[in-house]
Amino acid sequence: MTMVAVIQESPVYLDKDKTLAKAAKLVHETSLKGAKLILFPEAFIPGYPAWIWRLRPGGDWGLCEDLHSRLLKNSVDLSADELRPLLDAAKKTQTTIVCGLNERDDKTSRSTIYNAVVTISHEGEIINLHRKLMPTNPERMTWGFGDASRLKVIDTPAGKTGSLICWENYMPLARYALYSQGIEVYLAPTYDSGESWISSMRHIAKEGGCWVLCCGVAIHRDDIPTDFPDRSRLYPDDEEWINPGDSIVVAPGGEIVAGPLHQEKGMLLFDIDLDKAARSKRALDVAGHYARPDIFTLHVDTKPQTPVEFD
Repeated sequence: MTMVAVIQESPVYLDKDKTLAKAAKLVHETSLKGAKLILFPEAFIPGYPAWIWRLRPGGDWGLCEDLHSRLLKNSVDLSADELRPLLDAAKKTQTTIVCGLNERDDKTSRSTIYNAVVTISHEGEIINLHRKLMPTNPERMTWGFGDASRLKVIDTPAGKTGSLICWENYMPLARYALYSQGIEVYLAPTYDSGESWISSMRHIAKEGGCWVLCCGVAIHRDDIPTDFPDRSRLYPDDEEWINPGDSIVVAPGGEIVAGPLHQEKGMLLFDIDLDKAARSKRALDVAGHYARPDIFTLHVDTKPQTPVEFD
C-alpha cells in the first residue's frame, strides 16, 4: 500500500515566491501524515488565471494586458532554478511531487507562458515536465501549445505515474498514449468540476484500469488580492466561491474512494494498492489484449516542437 495525497488548497494568488513557500510547507506537513505522492492543482503556481472566463475578448484589452503581464512576471523560469523550494522539500521529505504551474518559456522568445505540470522525484530532481497540449477556449489567449515530447509515464516509488491537465483528459488519444505506457496512477490536475467532470474521472479509471487522482482548483473570493484590478466587477461581493474544487480519488474500476472536496480547502489522503491496477485489467486492457493493432494504431510524435533550429 502507498499513501497518496491530493492537495486542494489555494495559492498565494499571482505571487510566485509566496506560493512556492506555501507549497513547500504543505509538502512537509503532508509527508508527516505518511504521503509518498503529493498532487497539487492545475496552474497552482502562481494560480489559475480565472479572469479569462470573465473578460471580454478584445473588449477589455488594457485590463487583459495588465493581468497577463503580472502572470508572466510570476510564472516559473526553470532555467533560473525557481522551483528550488519544491525540489528541496521533495528531497528532504522523500516524496514525489506533481504540481501544476505557469511556466515561462526560457528557450526562444521568453514571453510565452505554458500551462505545465511538473513531476519532482523523491531525490529532488525534475523528472518530467508536460505542457498542456490543447489550451481550452479562452485559455489559448494566455498559454502556448505544448507537444508530446514529455507525454510520458514515469516510474516513481508510488507507481507508474502520468499526467494530463484538465480538458486534455477529454482527448482519447492522449489518454491512450498514457495507457499504452502501463500507467498505474493517473494524475489529473484541473480547473473543471461538477458531476460531468467527476463522471469522466470515473470513466478513465474504468477504461484505463488505473488509479485516478483528480486535484481541482478551489478559489474563494478572499483569495483574490485586494490590489487585483477591477476586482469588484469581476468578482462581486455576493460571490463566495469562484471555483469549487471537487477533488477526488477513484479506484481502478471507477469507484470513488475519497472526495469530492466541494467548496472547501483541504486534502485527500488515501492508501492505494498498485496490484489492484493490474488485477482490474484482467477483463479489459484497452492497450493490451483488448486492443486491435491489426485495425487501429496510434502514432505519437515525441519530437520537441520549436519555431527555430540553429545548425
